[in-house]
Amino acid sequence: MSKLKLIDTSRPKGGETEKITINLGPIDLGQIDLLVEEGFYSNRTDLIRTAIRNQIAVHAQVVAETVTRRAMVLGMQHFSRQDLEAAQAAHEQLDIHVLGLASIAADVPPELAAATIASVVVLGAFHASPAVKAALTGRIS
Repeated sequence: MSKLKLIDTSRPKGGETEKITINLGPIDLGQIDLLVEEGFYSNRTDLIRTAIRNQIAVHAQVVAETVTRRAMVLGMQHFSRQDLEAAQAAHEQLDIHVLGLASIAADVPPELAAATIASVVVLGAFHASPAVKAALTGRIS
């Protein structure tokens, strides 16, 4: 199992976020709207992001311990074609374990990904071409 060094633990920029949908009751939604209207938050999204970050901060120690125990990369990890070719030349199989964003470059052929990636475990988002994802079927969990 080899670890590559392209790790960015900064928060994603606007275009690098993932969209989620939540269902809220009318009372919760009304309270959110009231706080926005009163100027505590710029919009609903601002309040929800702040609430999520605060809740994650409450559990930061558990997250850190789990990331360490599971040997995960925390943040963003990108695999270029050159990274995978180097792994192939070294006869290495990569186990990709990321909490955040894992991505495989668009120019990576499916055959190279299949030859060099043993497993993919991502809590967050996994970006790769449809062909690479298809080549890794059964290895992504």
